[in-house]
Amino acid sequence: MDDRPVFRDAIGVLTSWDDLGLTVVPRSGDPVAFEENLLVAGKVVPLFPARRAALPEAAPVELQRIAARGWPAVEQEPLGAWTLRASAGFTRRANSAQALGDPGLPLGEALAAVREWYAARALPAWVEVCAPGSPQELRAELDRLGAAYSPTLVRVAPLAPLARLGAGHDRVRLSRTAGPEWMSLYRRVTDDPAVEEAARRVLHGGPSVWFATVPGAAGQPPLAIGRCVIDGPWACFGAIEVAPYARRAGLATALMAVLAARSAEEGATGAYLQVEAENDGAIALYDGLGFTTSHTYHYARLPQE
Repeated sequence: MDDRPVFRDAIGVLTSWDDLGLTVVPRSGDPVAFEENLLVAGKVVPLFPARRAALPEAAPVELQRIAARGWPAVEQEPLGAWTLRASAGFTRRANSAQALGDPGLPLGEALAAVREWYAARALPAWVEVCAPGSPQELRAELDRLGAAYSPTLVRVAPLAPLARLGAGHDRVRLSRTAGPEWMSLYRRVTDDPAVEEAARRVLHGGPSVWFATVPGAAGQPPLAIGRCVIDGPWACFGAIEVAPYARRAGLATALMAVLAARSAEEGATGAYLQVEAENDGAIALYDGLGFTTSHTYHYARLPQE
């Protein structure tokens, strides 16, 4: 009888190693968990060699809908082809009416319904306006109402070059959840329990979500964090934050390169992100990483009656 030990490989992302054992997330399939005493040997596998591929084709409307899936509101309700979204006030994206297509009502009535829906939740009534995609007469009506605008750029780039950028990849840690350390650097955290709960639900929502962290010294907060959502051929990058004292050291690039490599593992070939038009620092960073502007959309705040 052959009683030699049988060894098996667990190849993937090591997401945890604690008193309960180890958890590895493979390229496909469910996470693999096992006790530490079963570990015989391990080694670091190089980043996935992302293949060259053309940027996926996606019209602005499609990208807006993909983005909504990657940042899903806690509460959603259709208004014709529009979607009303609320998340206790956590970010405009998760607390605005996505006005794509026909609302199924005359425009004035649709905007009144939007205002009423958000008033019932004690939230300002924001409307996400995309051109093309939103009704042509919507912008004119919002201008007539004196709506306040907040422009946002949607920027895209091929994924493969991004996956090969930068150094310091070995410092980046990946996880399926945003733990206390990750959240400690996220600048949108508040002391309101309802908002914090909504934030966690939104952050962890999406088809395939990954959180990246560059740990600080023992007992210190992270140096940098990031988030990525993979949805078919597209990978959305967001929540890229670097501690003020750790900036200009390439950490944001390293984070995005590791997240890009992980996205390529899951079949993505294109990257996109959303950045406020007035955020010159972030725009300069993304310019250097090869991102170009696909389209612009606006958040318009309906005036209270």
